[in-house]
Amino acid sequence: MQFSFTDLGVPADLAAVLTRQGIEAPFPIQTATVPDALQGLDVIGKAPTGSGKTIAFGLAAVAQAPAAKPKRPTALILAPTRELADQITRAIEPLAAARGRRVAAVYGGVGYGAQTNAVRRGVDILVACPGRLEDLIDKNEVGLEDVRIAVLDEADRMADMGFLPAVRRLLDQTPEDRQTLLFSATLDGEVEKVARAYQRDPVRHEAKAEARSVGDVRTFVWKVKQEARVDLLIDIVLRTGTVIVFCRTRHGVDRLAKKLNAAGVGAANLHGGRAQNQRDRALAAFTSGRLPVLVATDVAARGIHVDQVACVVHFDPPADKADWVHRSGRTGRAGEDGIVVCLVGKQDEHPVRKLLDQLKSDAQLTAPDLELLGDVKPVRVDAKREPVAEAPKAEREWDRHQQGKRPVHTDGAPKAKPGKHAAAKARHRRRKRKVGA
Repeated sequence: MQFSFTDLGVPADLAAVLTRQGIEAPFPIQTATVPDALQGLDVIGKAPTGSGKTIAFGLAAVAQAPAAKPKRPTALILAPTRELADQITRAIEPLAAARGRRVAAVYGGVGYGAQTNAVRRGVDILVACPGRLEDLIDKNEVGLEDVRIAVLDEADRMADMGFLPAVRRLLDQTPEDRQTLLFSATLDGEVEKVARAYQRDPVRHEAKAEARSVGDVRTFVWKVKQEARVDLLIDIVLRTGTVIVFCRTRHGVDRLAKKLNAAGVGAANLHGGRAQNQRDRALAAFTSGRLPVLVATDVAARGIHVDQVACVVHFDPPADKADWVHRSGRTGRAGEDGIVVCLVGKQDEHPVRKLLDQLKSDAQLTAPDLELLGDVKPVRVDAKREPVAEAPKAEREWDRHQQGKRPVHTDGAPKAKPGKHAAAKARHRRRKRKVGA
């Protein structure tokens, strides 16, 4: 049976906003969670990226958040990345406008001025990254005493990025009788602990992405030597057109983007070490089609919603099943077909085979075969390419040392890197060995 949004209990004025946007029928996760959320129940929603979670919790927040006083939001939505916070805000704003509610996002990487001015004027629905929100609370710019509904979006990603301690501190500052909605692609470990601690008898729902929103995605896992990966990647780009490439470290992203640009293939680089305006420009250059390649760390695996991405390339294999799912989910969206290619060096063969078993994938490690990708598509090269900023030396050394497992601040930025002291100690140890001390 096909439901409408009004069938789910969505108020007519909000349903009308969705209709004007061309959103006529709810996706499965919306059908499952919206009625319970509108009744004020705590909800756990498990669904993959791109399945419609934002509209599900956005409807509940807009429908139920009362008008707020200055500095005292009544609805709080926590998100792991700046890009996701922006995307949520843009999706909710038309709904909020229909009810006279104000929405604003706060996150790190930009100045405080505009964000503090917004919360001082009064924000009903606050979308926030945990680190920046804690900073604003410490400055007495925001209080959470009036929050009636709290939403944790991409909870598993927040766990991966080390944000859950901050999430707990923030939820502790909200009223105990608030409504709490938790949405995630995976529900285990720390996410389950947060649900048990901060939700009251939550209703659980799980839904897969609707078939109409996911195209046919073909997966190829190719064994290739380290020194041959860049040339192979260029051939993949020339054959597929629009590509998101994932690397393990920020330095790897910068280095690869630089090599692609030098080869005449326009590439933008995106990672947590770049300023927000740089990240915005990189994403805009890619989404507009000016640059055919976006090279990114896993910070881009969530919160970036770009349709018509022809191919995702795991230039460095993902660390775990969740990263594979969220990286690969950037292609095959909005009913389009997609391609996923994982490049595997000898040292990664065993972990990748284990990962494929966990994913229950029938993909096999094989030699590269570009013919499997289909016909060559023209890639326009723009002479005015996005400049690539080389990472500082200490930062590159830290990335190599951490192998993609670096700790992060709660605003998504890396923690301080080992500097002169660590380098000096290493030199001292080498000198002692040399003189036989």
